Amino acid sequence: MPLRKRIDEVVDGIAIGPVPITRGEEVKIKYRGALTTTGTGKVYLHAGYGHQVWEDIRDLPMRKGRDGWSASLAVDRGPSLNFCFHDENGAWDNNAGRNWVYTIHDGG
Repeated sequence: MPLRKRIDEVVDGIAIGPVPITRGEEVKIKYRGALTTTGTGKVYLHAGYGHQVWEDIRDLPMRKGRDGWSASLAVDRGPSLNFCFHDENGAWDNNAGRNWVYTIHDGG
């Protein structure tokens, strides 16, 4: 029986979907967190893979829409997806130093 996919509201203003995350699929991450209250002109998704040590780190520009900022990412590695956010002024939203971490499933 395949896993049911849904959008997961991680905390107020941060969502990811579909979850569970499966390798080879694209996920969309939405952001309406603390950086949006600063009037920033640009927000970036800072993402990487692995446990404790991040690999294949990317900074993806997010698109501003009516309901906040969003970015899509093709998940091509594992075992986990780690992410946080920053703006063009060097301010970070990293979940109080814990970042956000999701296990990546193989789809089997």
